[in-house]
Amino acid sequence: MARAALHIEITRKDQKNLKKLLSGGVQQVRVVLRAMALLQMAKGVSAPRIAGVVPLTPQAIRRVAHRYEEGGLERALYEKERPGAATVLEDSRKQRIIAMVCSDPPEGCARWTVRLVAEEAVKRRLIPRVGRETIRVLLLHHDLKPWREKNVVRGRTHSIKSTSKRWRTFLGTYEQPYNPQEPVVCLDEKPVTLHAEVRPASPARPGREARRDSDYERCGTANVFCAVEPKAGRHFTFPTPDRSGFEFAQVVLELALQYPQAKTIHLVMDNLNIHRLQPLTDLLGAEIGSEVWDRFTVHYTPTHGSWLNQAEIEIGLFSRQCLGKRRIPDLHTLRREARAWNRRMNRTRVKINRKFTRKAARRKFGYKRKSFKRS
Repeated sequence: MARAALHIEITRKDQKNLKKLLSGGVQQVRVVLRAMALLQMAKGVSAPRIAGVVPLTPQAIRRVAHRYEEGGLERALYEKERPGAATVLEDSRKQRIIAMVCSDPPEGCARWTVRLVAEEAVKRRLIPRVGRETIRVLLLHHDLKPWREKNVVRGRTHSIKSTSKRWRTFLGTYEQPYNPQEPVVCLDEKPVTLHAEVRPASPARPGREARRDSDYERCGTANVFCAVEPKAGRHFTFPTPDRSGFEFAQVVLELALQYPQAKTIHLVMDNLNIHRLQPLTDLLGAEIGSEVWDRFTVHYTPTHGSWLNQAEIEIGLFSRQCLGKRRIPDLHTLRREARAWNRRMNRTRVKINRKFTRKAARRKFGYKRKSFKRS
């Protein structure tokens, strides 16, 4: 028996709303398909023919028509709201669980986990029972990851005022134009672990990379003092047995001898305990040590600001270009390799162009312009 033809009357207002819905905006696919079917039915097209144009079955098209006759356009296009499952956590309970997660974990536990949160919520009678999935969704909704912790550097409340002079001196010194009478030299040190090969490595050949045995022999440690004059492209590398005050005094003396015509040498260093006058007086005596030290205008890095020292960039270059991943067995080999790298860098005059200025510091840290004066 043939199915009776479907006849529905769609008002002009509803047709206008359907055309407006299809003309633009973001809608669910099912809503768009139902709107297209209703517009075709308004023209008197049968359900089978509409199914050939719109990707809906004839039965679905007829259900849309019946829903339009029963409840109008909204009923035909959209689904009824479904009650869904009952809410597991009320707002007050959510707040108490979030407050618990933001506090310290219980004794004997290093961090919060989803399982621990669920157990403690029941144990502390915040909720009679709760599953781990409910806790996971709650934490995800509040963007909480209590098992993670980020290390940050927090200064004292008066750190901006107390360190503004150092920031001003540092960045102002870097911004000064190059003056050979007052060179700016940055100094820092890097520990180096000495390793020797247990078995000889095989060199690379076409179709196969070089191979090195994973076993190695530890041969102690060494230290490398790296100094650089960024604007002139002068590089100094001093491998030493250790990082003692005696070695530091020899490095400072060598730097002073490298600039015999300079009025003063601006020396940028961090606040290491050996970066003082005492090692020089121990090595050279009080009079000569003070005379050598007076040739320098020392700029110590601010608290939490050792990254301002451009010698750290020099250390990065030395580590990647000279040390790399190879194994250096002794201090003699380290010195030979460092001298060769130094000659290459000084021959090409590799300069460091640091762009972190006082203006950039004010923008990043929120300092006031009045706290920075030209030095």
